[in-house]
Amino acid sequence: MRGFTAVCYLSTLLLGLLHIQCGAEVLTEVPSGPLYRVAGHPLRVPCNVSGFRDAEREKGFQVLMQEPEKKMVINVISARDPNFAYGKFSGRVNRKEITLAMLAPNSALFTIGELMASDEGEYEFVVENDETGYYGAYSAKIKVKVIDDTLTVSSPDPPSLSRDEGDPLTLTCQASSNTVQHTHLSVTWYLRVDDGEEPPHHHPIVSLDRDLTPSPGPRFRDRYGAGGVRLDKVGEATYQLTIARLEPSDQGRVYCQAREWIQDPDRSWYPITRKDSEETTELTVKAKDQVGAEQGSLSARLSVRPEALQEGQELALTCSVEGLAARQSFSVAWLRDGSELARFGPTGVLRVGAEHGDRHAGGQLLATKTGPREHLLVLRPVRVQDQGGYACRAWPQDRNEDESFTQGQHRDSPTQVVSVSATASELSVQMAGESVAVTEGGRLQLTCRVTGFRGRLSVTWEHKSASPSRQVVCLSQEGVVEPGPDFAQRDVRARRPAADTFTLELEEVRPSDAGTYGCAVSEWTVKPAGDVELSHSQEKTCTVNVGLLENTLRLTLKGRDTAATLGGDVELWCHVKGPRIPMTLTWTLRRDGSPPDKLLELSPDGAITWRGGRQQRYQLRVERVERVERLDETVLVHKLRIAGATPSEAGRYQCEASVFLEKRHKKMKPSNELAVMVTRPESQLSLDAQSTSGLLLTAGLLSVLPESQLSLDAQSISGLLLTAGLLSVLPESQLSLDAQSTSGLLLTAGLLSVLPESQLSLDAQSISGLLLTAGLLSVLPESQLSLDAQSTSGLLLTAGLLSVLPESQLSLDAQSTSGLLLTAGLLSVPPESKLSLDAQSISGLLDADVVVTCSATETTPGHPSYAVTWRAERDNRTLLASSRDGAVAPGAAQATTPSGDDERRISMRQRAGPSFELTIRRARVGDSGRYSCVVVEWLRDPNDDWFDLPPGDDVDLNCSLTKRGFGPGVAFSLTWFYTGPLPGGGGKNVTLAELSQEGLLTRPPLGGGGPGRRLTLSRPDRSHFRLSLQSARPGDGGHYWCRVEQHRLGQEGRWQQVAVDTSGRTHLTVRDPEGGLSVGGGGGEVNVTVAASHDFTVPCVILAQSGPASAFNVTWFWRREEAAGGGETRPLFTAHPDGTLQDVSGGRGERLRFRRPRPALFSLTVSGAVPEDGGRYHCRVEEWLLSPSRRRVGGVQRSQELRVNVQGNMQAASDSSSSAILPGVLTGLIVLLLVVVGLLVLKIRRGPSTGARKQTSLWTEGVFLQDKPPKHMVDED
Repeated sequence: MRGFTAVCYLSTLLLGLLHIQCGAEVLTEVPSGPLYRVAGHPLRVPCNVSGFRDAEREKGFQVLMQEPEKKMVINVISARDPNFAYGKFSGRVNRKEITLAMLAPNSALFTIGELMASDEGEYEFVVENDETGYYGAYSAKIKVKVIDDTLTVSSPDPPSLSRDEGDPLTLTCQASSNTVQHTHLSVTWYLRVDDGEEPPHHHPIVSLDRDLTPSPGPRFRDRYGAGGVRLDKVGEATYQLTIARLEPSDQGRVYCQAREWIQDPDRSWYPITRKDSEETTELTVKAKDQVGAEQGSLSARLSVRPEALQEGQELALTCSVEGLAARQSFSVAWLRDGSELARFGPTGVLRVGAEHGDRHAGGQLLATKTGPREHLLVLRPVRVQDQGGYACRAWPQDRNEDESFTQGQHRDSPTQVVSVSATASELSVQMAGESVAVTEGGRLQLTCRVTGFRGRLSVTWEHKSASPSRQVVCLSQEGVVEPGPDFAQRDVRARRPAADTFTLELEEVRPSDAGTYGCAVSEWTVKPAGDVELSHSQEKTCTVNVGLLENTLRLTLKGRDTAATLGGDVELWCHVKGPRIPMTLTWTLRRDGSPPDKLLELSPDGAITWRGGRQQRYQLRVERVERVERLDETVLVHKLRIAGATPSEAGRYQCEASVFLEKRHKKMKPSNELAVMVTRPESQLSLDAQSTSGLLLTAGLLSVLPESQLSLDAQSISGLLLTAGLLSVLPESQLSLDAQSTSGLLLTAGLLSVLPESQLSLDAQSISGLLLTAGLLSVLPESQLSLDAQSTSGLLLTAGLLSVLPESQLSLDAQSTSGLLLTAGLLSVPPESKLSLDAQSISGLLDADVVVTCSATETTPGHPSYAVTWRAERDNRTLLASSRDGAVAPGAAQATTPSGDDERRISMRQRAGPSFELTIRRARVGDSGRYSCVVVEWLRDPNDDWFDLPPGDDVDLNCSLTKRGFGPGVAFSLTWFYTGPLPGGGGKNVTLAELSQEGLLTRPPLGGGGPGRRLTLSRPDRSHFRLSLQSARPGDGGHYWCRVEQHRLGQEGRWQQVAVDTSGRTHLTVRDPEGGLSVGGGGGEVNVTVAASHDFTVPCVILAQSGPASAFNVTWFWRREEAAGGGETRPLFTAHPDGTLQDVSGGRGERLRFRRPRPALFSLTVSGAVPEDGGRYHCRVEEWLLSPSRRRVGGVQRSQELRVNVQGNMQAASDSSSSAILPGVLTGLIVLLLVVVGLLVLKIRRGPSTGARKQTSLWTEGVFLQDKPPKHMVDED
């Protein structure tokens, strides 16, 4: 019995153990993130759990949320607790706007009905554990990104259409989205039929899915198969529905619907938003029997006079409508070759087609009602393009009860052909090329040449492929440039560089700009009465092809040594081939199937933004390939070097590019992925017991002596090389160094990293030769560092030296800082000011209050403050001045006024806009004159310090006609003059630019580097001429004035001068912005001693710059130390302003690494130093100032010299001292080796420990003189 009980007990125990070992692991799963969802639309996230023993029992799910950049976790909703939600979500949970529905005992669906921007964050799904033990994952997290709804859907079709059975139908839908993420659109056309049922039926006609695959609706499947229904994408955002033959069942309301799809990380597509077109078309289809009954009830007749005419004459078209009831309303329209010219509606309102709006506005197209059923259309003067077949079309209109009209079936008159013959003219127009190719984002330039003209010319550039055709820009015969309505906000220019040449320039070309462009040149003549009329016109066209940037920009990723050993180097090459446009290049790394992480971004201006905190492993270099297939494209090779690769750098690399087009960032197709593998080397360790007498103490040698007490005599340590981690196993030891022995000691990074309790004491007399590198004191947060002022003159303080001493007290004497090199981050770059002021002219009454207003027409973003100064220009007197905080103070003259009467009469204030007002109460005669306001913008930097913004550097000079004298046959010519230091100036009047009465611009050559092409002459309107000087320079200062001559056309057709006047002189002073460049360490030198195979860095710091838009060209130089004196100075490396990196060292390229951790800090690191690298190093900085036209050099400065001495091997300071201490060192080594062997034997006898945990390495990465650990050290991180 007792044996049976034991067997039962053992069986039960084994079954329990088997259940524990074989029980399933709990697993909670949600979709992979992040999920991008649109604000205002729902979010649905399913959650599944498995592994519970009781699978049929309903689980308790909870949802929590953590907002971005915040640590607090917020309760959202619980399936069991109705009061679980925090205040942020409780209201929406109670209103059922946020729900958590149980789909099954182990599944739940979390839903937010309408997402808000504040819903973005990381959501955690938690499953309550009702069982006794925990085994597995009871929660899962997913990130949700909330983006704006940018989907737009519209239809340009009329709101109602009436068609007969069998007629064709074409409708257009425009759908687009500006979402930054990669999304696709699908479009569906619907027919809504109101047949009395609720709700109405919505029948899909045909759809085009996100992959551009068409599919018909059930009701239209047969007609689609027969080709009677089609849906085509005819543009970038245009979808066209075509029904070949309408049927009576097609009657109803037709509209289009668009959906936007995004691909989630699990590779599935999800619709994030849906919209219907706001405009719908009410379609009426009349059956054949109904159409037959209406035949003969309406007719239209067109009479033309004359049917044959010459260019410049008048064409009259009369349309008569018959067959209507007495009070029947109707509409009438004129058509030429099927295209509508103009239409009268049922209420008598005239509507002119978009293509002919300019002729109607200019009085060349007139329409009027001449009788109850008769209308007249007049074209004058007629052009050759006006010939063709003309017809008149009429519709009956039935008035509804709501005063709207229902349009009936139209009737057309017979077509009549009108011929227009051109008058004798030698005017000829030629385009430079029949086809022009341009890349998206580039510049389009078209040239049109004219011959055989006699009179004044004007040109109109049109985009004829657009529907309707669009006027791009017009240059009148008076030289006034008028952009078309669709191009008013675009950068478009029309120029006349020569008398027979017209040019069109359009910046940032879009794909929609492709098509046919026309250059229409018109010749104008002056009649004897003085009226100017159009005599002849000629037009030529050319085809413009716009290549999509996605098809021309290609990225290819290659690599060398991608399967590297731990500590080896890997180099990746990203080839970027495409047009010459600014772009941002991004390097990404994806590890183990996780979402890719951004490593770095290279901006178009050359700035490098690092991400991830491991930039010390990466080195970026850019090279330009000279051999290209086309002149307008380039090949750049971005080289990413991984120095000392570790498993953390393993994964799949990819490079991506984005460009800024149409005011938004546009991502290009990324490169291929390239895998990088890092493997650990096999151990080659071998020890010989007979060779320990000459053993070198390296890192980790004493790792088996955790309890030992190390004591080194000061006399024996002067020749000892203490490397990183030497004392890492002596947490309890006390290190004592005599001050007399540290003068030759090299303390490297991490030396004291394991002595948090030690007290370091260094004598001030012995530290003068000590090199303190980055991270030296990083482990002494409680220490008190005191340096004597007399010993710091030779001390090199590098970036980050004091960054780890939050509690320390650093004391430096002011007399010792003259040789101190302070690097990194001294300056921030302020933005460029966008402030623009508007002036005004005021006339006031005596003894009345006068208010002078100074308005800002454009300001700089960022909530600026303003300092305002009001001055009276008559006596150059400052009236009032206010600081940026609003404090108002009187001017110097006001403050000395004994009575203070002016101070009480004159006040100032600031209003919204902003605008600034100067109020003069009880105005006197002496208050007359010119007043000026000077406004300075102030902004705060990230340190909450105020800085003012410099103004721009372009100058506009205006010449205005006060007594205009415009009239028929009258024109003006203009000449700008200058006196000053420009070439040819020096007291003489120099002609800058001349504009003839015919609009021809000439600029006499100045020679000797004058403004030349920086001068631009324009005429904003008939009364104003403007001379613009771009990128003003100090040499442009001087006196400017204009002379205007009035000309009248005589009876013989020649211009005669009738009046002339000269403006006053304007004195221009241009201040020199240069001279603001300052580079750290302007004098003296710094000495550095580096061991062979170690790294050293040459920093280059920008302490000050001339302007916020400055860019820098940095070059490092090297000069070898020679006994006879200085050797030849050679360049090593150049970082250009556009981000291109150039190696000019001639052999050191693989060992040079460039970094720009901050905008004002550049550094060049030489890795694996050899004795030949010794010498003197310095950097030279060229400052490039950016102007609207080009970059120019603002100043050049060089840094101080860094003297580098590379030692071939680390030996004692002198042979005599080494021989004296050698016996003692050898004895200590032998004793130390015996102790090591004894402890190893004891450790082997005890056997291996299974509970020991690996200690975290205290190796400090990113050191200044040693970026890569020795080959025998293994980085386990």
